[in-house]
Amino acid sequence: MIAVRAGEIDKLGELFERHHRPLYGFFVRHTGDRTTSEDLVQLVFYRILKYRHTYRDEGKFSAWIYHLARKVAADHFRRRSTAPVATDPDDLHAVPDHAPHAAERAAAADDTARLHAALAALDPEQRELLVLARFQRLKHEELARLFDTSVGAVKVRVHRALKNLRDVYFKLSHEQPA
Repeated sequence: MIAVRAGEIDKLGELFERHHRPLYGFFVRHTGDRTTSEDLVQLVFYRILKYRHTYRDEGKFSAWIYHLARKVAADHFRRRSTAPVATDPDDLHAVPDHAPHAAERAAAADDTARLHAALAALDPEQRELLVLARFQRLKHEELARLFDTSVGAVKVRVHRALKNLRDVYFKLSHEQPA
């Protein structure tokens, strides 16, 4: 990124190759729409190019890129003025279950669908925090910088979001017939 900031624009391709898949995954989980997610990734890289002069070599580059991604997502939802919707779990790059029995695979698919529905039912800020913390594997320190708060506050927020996710998940489990 330092080279891009210095004017070596061709280095942006290397950054794209390294970071477009994790960003795409972030947006798919956040928006529930593959096509929109592709567009949002492109917007992030456009903004990297446009705002390259604002990059400070402080902390990790991934924290800065997710800062841009959060702003792009916020702009998208503000323009659409809709909340993210639940999506088909098959579209979320789930790791396949290698269990040999079809009933076990069906039960696992139901659990995955329920988990994604529970995630979609969370408050957008809690969903975003869990996606960044658990799916994108950002550290608490990076999240604290992104959310402009302390590490302790991030830990509390993640804990509360996980508790809410668990509560919604179990509520959905009890609403569906066995």
